[in-house]
Amino acid sequence: MSMITAPAFERTPKPEHFRSYSGKLWRIVEAQHRISTNRLAAGSDDQALLEQLVEEVKPTLPVKARHLHYLLATPFRYGHKSSSRFRRAGEKPGIFYAAESIGAAIAETAYWRLRFYSRSPGFQPPSTTVEHSAINVSVAMDRLLDLCADPFVAGASQWMARDDYSACQQFASEAREIDAQAIRYVSVRDPQHRANVALLDPSVFRDPAPRNAQTWHIRYEQGELIALRAFPSEDRFRFRPSDFGL
Repeated sequence: MSMITAPAFERTPKPEHFRSYSGKLWRIVEAQHRISTNRLAAGSDDQALLEQLVEEVKPTLPVKARHLHYLLATPFRYGHKSSSRFRRAGEKPGIFYAAESIGAAIAETAYWRLRFYSRSPGFQPPSTTVEHSAINVSVAMDRLLDLCADPFVAGASQWMARDDYSACQQFASEAREIDAQAIRYVSVRDPQHRANVALLDPSVFRDPAPRNAQTWHIRYEQGELIALRAFPSEDRFRFRPSDFGL
């Protein structure tokens, strides 16, 4: 009796797998990114001094990120204690995660918010609205690795594992060794599984600051997370925990 085996797929990135890529990406940030030290300072001079002191104790920015607006540069600065899909815990430099569509970016944000609520027994989710900014960035590069295409797409079951990031982290580590600039992959959290891009190299930004930011209001209401784009737009998204298998 013959055995049916899963098709082999490429696990190791090589320079011949590089692709050129350009486009616009979306990333969601809480409106807390606006300067908040003014609440702690008596005047503009004190605020400037406080900002300088805060900057001095932060981890050093990679050289390629030092000319960038802080919303673009900050993700490369930190090695977080918790791991992410393409970064092991504590690993630096960091990664700028973004989505090719605003819908996928909102879905990623909704997943993590609902995941926190679902794993906090007895916690009553707040009914207040939290303002977020959707920032739009233009990128261009020659060394992107695309997990959505051959020769890597056959490994989708590993790249899209819900909670086991080990295959993706190993791939990213090897991608850095060959100086890859980004990894394109399918969003696991987005119910429509649209594409995300993990930027490894700060030099891929075409502009030093984000453009075309949108304001979104996100609130939890009757078991749903609702994302509303600011007036006059009527764009909105709704997510339930079941949309993400939570």
